[in-house]
Amino acid sequence: MTTALVTTTTAISLAQTIVSQSPEISTSANQVPTTLNSGAGSIESRSSKASSDDKQAAPGLDTANRSPHVVLILADDLGYGDIQPLNSSSSIPTPNFNRLARQGLSFTDAHTPSSVCTPTRYGLLTGRYCWRTSLKSGVLNGYGEPLIDADRFTLARLMKSAGYRTNVIGKWHLGLGFKRVDSEIDLSQPLEFHPGHVGFDHSLVIPASLDFPPYVYFEDGLATNHELEDQSAVPFPAFTRQGPRAIDFEPRNCLDHLTDKTLEIIRDMKNHDAPTFIYFPLTAPHKPVLPNALFSGSSEFGPYGDFIRQVDHTIGRVIETLEQQKQLDNTILIVTSDNGSFMKRIPTDSTDHIMDSSVQGYHLENHKANGSWRGTKADIWEAGHRVPFFVRLPNKRHAGSRITQVIGLIDIMATLADFLEVQIPETTAQDSYSFANLLRSPNHIHQRPPLICHSSAGMFAIRSGPWKLIAGNGSGGREQPKGNAFEEPWILVNLETDPTESKNVAEAHPEIFVQLKSQLLEIKGND
Repeated sequence: MTTALVTTTTAISLAQTIVSQSPEISTSANQVPTTLNSGAGSIESRSSKASSDDKQAAPGLDTANRSPHVVLILADDLGYGDIQPLNSSSSIPTPNFNRLARQGLSFTDAHTPSSVCTPTRYGLLTGRYCWRTSLKSGVLNGYGEPLIDADRFTLARLMKSAGYRTNVIGKWHLGLGFKRVDSEIDLSQPLEFHPGHVGFDHSLVIPASLDFPPYVYFEDGLATNHELEDQSAVPFPAFTRQGPRAIDFEPRNCLDHLTDKTLEIIRDMKNHDAPTFIYFPLTAPHKPVLPNALFSGSSEFGPYGDFIRQVDHTIGRVIETLEQQKQLDNTILIVTSDNGSFMKRIPTDSTDHIMDSSVQGYHLENHKANGSWRGTKADIWEAGHRVPFFVRLPNKRHAGSRITQVIGLIDIMATLADFLEVQIPETTAQDSYSFANLLRSPNHIHQRPPLICHSSAGMFAIRSGPWKLIAGNGSGGREQPKGNAFEEPWILVNLETDPTESKNVAEAHPEIFVQLKSQLLEIKGND
């Protein structure tokens, strides 16, 4: 047992060790020297505008009453192929995702702004690409400095401006302001920066991923328990880094604990006149892969398969509680993931996760965690950033719709502002474009401007229609060859004719190559 003090040198040493060992984290950046402007205008000028007919009250929304509640669930490392609505060949049961797909809209071409954790969360909450900040590659660790400026307009502030009670429960991973006394971090002191500083009325968060110390819950800027003990390092599947852990923090119970707290907020909705916004970033199925007792051994696909079942159950608990509280049909429910799965494809002549739980991958015939998409988490290939994305509207409006048009998680801010008819300050959320027209009418032709995706090592890709241009010569992440950002040959693929990204057609389509390269450099600007 130790005190609430963590030495700064220990935290720095941990950060240096993680940077040297993890392909997700890098201290260097690759930048293109250019004087082109980003070309980003205001949300007003860039959002797809609905006609007056489109703007009429949507079926199931009673405009005479308060706005609908909004629940945004962000799974952690959930792959496109981990759930049955997007991978019919999967034998891992996901009945609650199946229900969500039946009752809502399924987006099959949805993308995260990054193929790793921190940058996606930054983009989601700010409507701004993370590579415009000081973090040009990798992720923060548990001791990282706050990444969101305290005065930046955020999704939470947007919802507050619309009269919502704003809550975040779960994995933060955007930096906290630890109180430092001399060379030590004092967890007994209030945080100098926490989600409350960027618009959240209430927060219960862990600092970063569940494999990063310090392993402590922070509620509204205060550690729920600052009596510490040492957490030893553990190998995969229960992969955990060594570091301080509060005595009330049990990693295997973390997801259930956070879910219980989220359900308390849902049960409290009826007691308030104001609508509720809940941002619920899960800790799973990210490492450590620690399914609870109810699901351990339940899937026949090893601990990872069991964990997918628990994630599905978590979604189900939220839906069922909303239904029990008679709030489900007065709620916009969004469920997605921060990037693709870390589970690899293992050659059939090698042992996979089913045979040996310490193996981080499956034989192709057993489970395709990222579906048929190339690569894995951290890559610029599709598996890194094409993710599940579902929206359930009040009264199951547009139930069962399947939308194949391109959207990004970075677009959620502009979309909610448009759909709820709330103004965004003109100079903020510069990279967010509304797809609210698709929520009003799934058959609408949504023409999003080019979308940028980014890998763990700082590799860029630009997507426009079926075309994708990778600004580098490899994965930019984990799959070999990793390549380098902006090194030639850049890779141009047509995802309609080559969804596995197996053929570089840059020479066959020079005009597309030149156009996308120019657009990428213009959007990137001097960032």
